[in-house]
Amino acid sequence: MLKSPQEAKLWLRAQGISVTEFARDHGLDLGTTYQVLAGRKKGLRGKAHKAAIALGIKAGVE
Repeated sequence: MLKSPQEAKLWLRAQGISVTEFARDHGLDLGTTYQVLAGRKKGLRGKAHKAAIALGIKAGVE
């Protein structure tokens, strides 16, 4: 099930994972990850797309 950016933030908090740790563990750009979580980037392409998929905000290609 896909998450909203707010739900993704709450999920990270519930797991005890910082945004920095999540970004590092998934090879993501930290600034882009924060922007996706804030809803400033929609994850349409590039780094934002990769971050949105990793956060569960967007479905990946299967």
